[in-house]
Amino acid sequence: MYLLELTSTQMTISIVIALVLGGALAFLFWKQRKEAKELLEKHEQQKAAAAPQSTQPLQLQAYERLMLLVDRIALPNLIGRTASAGLSSRDMQMLLIQQIRQEFEYNVTQQIYVTQESWEAVRNLKDQNLLIINQIASFLPADATGQDLSRSILEMLMQNPKASLHNVVADVLSYEAKKLMV
Repeated sequence: MYLLELTSTQMTISIVIALVLGGALAFLFWKQRKEAKELLEKHEQQKAAAAPQSTQPLQLQAYERLMLLVDRIALPNLIGRTASAGLSSRDMQMLLIQQIRQEFEYNVTQQIYVTQESWEAVRNLKDQNLLIINQIASFLPADATGQDLSRSILEMLMQNPKASLHNVVADVLSYEAKKLMV
């Protein structure tokens, strides 16, 4: 009987030891998971805090590229870069339209980094310039030259400076870029 009690006592001690060890292991496991979770949360907070700083150079670069685009598709600048000698009005019209579209398509990815308002302003400038070119070309006689089209566009812009969105869009982009630098 004493042997049986010893076995029973040993069994009780073994169970108590197993429970204590199990509890200790559970506590250590819980503590390790808690620390890992806290470390992950801290890392995510640091990552989130650093994100605006890491995209700021890309955003500023996008505004810079869009300012160049706006300058390049401004009708006076575009006409100044495009040789119209020997071209018909229709050929000049197609050349100007092609250049605007190429410039725009080359910079289309910049919309990812700028505000919706800024991108819409650039897109509206492109659309307005295409409309001006097409409308003025439609009023010229069939035998008009590329120089006639260029002159007519420039005269219209000089007579009505508000007809071009170039300066307004440049101001919008400048304002948005300056907000990023503050």
